[in-house]
Amino acid sequence: QVQLVESGGGLVQPGGSLRLSCAVSGSMFRYSTLGWYRQAPGKQRELVARIFSGGTTIYADSVKGRFTISRDNAKNTVYLQMNSLKPEDTAVYYCYIEGTGYWGQGTQVTVSS
Repeated sequence: QVQLVESGGGLVQPGGSLRLSCAVSGSMFRYSTLGWYRQAPGKQRELVARIFSGGTTIYADSVKGRFTISRDNAKNTVYLQMNSLKPEDTAVYYCYIEGTGYWGQGTQVTVSS
């Protein structure tokens, strides 16, 4: 059974930083494309960043230059380093194994002074 467990969310002031982690159980991690998504109140869930098994990354335009996605195959963990946070980054953040339907439970990120 595959499980994804996010951590690292919280309340941060504008301009601050947070690092999200997503620990993935199971043996498929190193071969999988992994994504971070977010959903703000009243909005659709949107892709934030994606990392392929070979390490190639893509980002939403709104986070380019501020967020970095990375993975540690030895720890079965994917990370999202978020810098220069803005109030509009406030959302529940989810990790996802692309193409599988496996989602984490989400972690709340709130950017507010």
